[in-house]
Amino acid sequence: MGDLKLYNTRTRTLETFRPLTPGDVRIYVCGLTPSAQAHLGHARSFLFFDLLRRYLTYRGYRLTYVQNVTDIDDRSINRARETGEDWYTIVSDYYAEFKASMRKLGVMEPDEEPYATKFISQIQAMIRELADLGYAYVVEDGIYYRVSKFSNYGKLSNRNIEELEAGARIEVGEHKEDPLDFALWKFAKPGEPKWPFDPYGDGRPGWHIECSAMSHALLDPKGEGFDIHGGGADLIFPHHENEIAQSEPLMAHPPMSNFWVHGGLLNFEGRKMSKSLGNFEPLVDLLARHDPQAIRLTFLTTGYSKVMNFTDDSLAGAYATLDKLKRAYRRMHPGGVVVPVHNIAGGLPARVADLLDEDMNTAAALAEVLAFIKDAPAGALAEFETALWLLGIEPNESWLVEDVTPLPEDVVDRLRGELGGEISFNGATAEEAIDLVIQRRASARAAKDWAASDRLRDALARCGIAIKDSKEGTTWSVAE
Repeated sequence: MGDLKLYNTRTRTLETFRPLTPGDVRIYVCGLTPSAQAHLGHARSFLFFDLLRRYLTYRGYRLTYVQNVTDIDDRSINRARETGEDWYTIVSDYYAEFKASMRKLGVMEPDEEPYATKFISQIQAMIRELADLGYAYVVEDGIYYRVSKFSNYGKLSNRNIEELEAGARIEVGEHKEDPLDFALWKFAKPGEPKWPFDPYGDGRPGWHIECSAMSHALLDPKGEGFDIHGGGADLIFPHHENEIAQSEPLMAHPPMSNFWVHGGLLNFEGRKMSKSLGNFEPLVDLLARHDPQAIRLTFLTTGYSKVMNFTDDSLAGAYATLDKLKRAYRRMHPGGVVVPVHNIAGGLPARVADLLDEDMNTAAALAEVLAFIKDAPAGALAEFETALWLLGIEPNESWLVEDVTPLPEDVVDRLRGELGGEISFNGATAEEAIDLVIQRRASARAAKDWAASDRLRDALARCGIAIKDSKEGTTWSVAE
């Protein structure tokens, strides 16, 4: 097994991953702020870090994976004020819905799932230390971080102070010294949730300090850094930049995290997701309409750090891939109970691992799996199942159930009658025969031989097979 290489936002280079403590990997990922329904953009981030966890586990590392819950923020408080509901009921309901969605998607539970409101004492202790060192100051509406004192501010996001100051402003009601300064502690307003903080005053924590305090408490109590800090690219600035500014002045040995790993943003049909554009769909609703494994497969086709365009065509392609995987699984399955194996060291899993070593190249890894199943040898189920597990796809009992509409028993003979003069179907199963025709048609389309393409499509139709083209490829189904 080779070296795992990951793109490190901190250094803006592809680096070989080495844990700070041999054999142990500590990861902190910014979790959900459950003040509204989760969406597919959230899911993309957590699905990637689920894959990374699986792969690091496969490589034999002992993992500690922390994913926090920001259970206090302005939006949940404002929603409570508007609706008359209790703010924590709002947070709890949204988070329960999110957790159910993660289970459907097969995302593993975090090792630690800290809630910000359970770490108030640790947050306050960190604020006191920052104040003692001159990094924090008290004004009328709260306690703020003094950005000008931290010389490395802007390094993670590759921005300079002058550029940042040009776009910053002081909001109405804020009393901070500088537009770039940010809240560590917000003094309570009437009717808001609050915690006592002597000698400063009752209030609640700011967003950024929560993650600094929780990652320090759970992963880095000695202040010597941990291995990987992750989240979506939208968190690089200001959230992760501010975490560094808060944490590193208090550390014995910076940096806060050795690797910063960020997932790319998600667009829908070429546009940023937005309620005003009408392309926002809660994750729970999307999962009610679609197979969660098809959604996972959709994300595997695009590099985790790239901007991804989620379309109906890309989802259709994922369904086609899922169908191929299921058919191969049924073909290889011996019947009876098969105990999952997740530690096969050679064969297909090793080849998949080699591809994941290259900055988690899931598209190439999935292609390797699809090439393998075309002529998988007898007894290959354990290899196949292990490779699928690495990609977050886990077969279940439903995979052994044939499609509702079965293939016609004579489909190979019918295809031979239609196309036997130009395609050899000797020894092919029904699925393989259909794939042969689709491959020949793809070659015709690539050569812009539209007459041949239409002829092959019509031949499939006469044999009871309907096809659909998309940007991700061609899918087929039994015509009803």
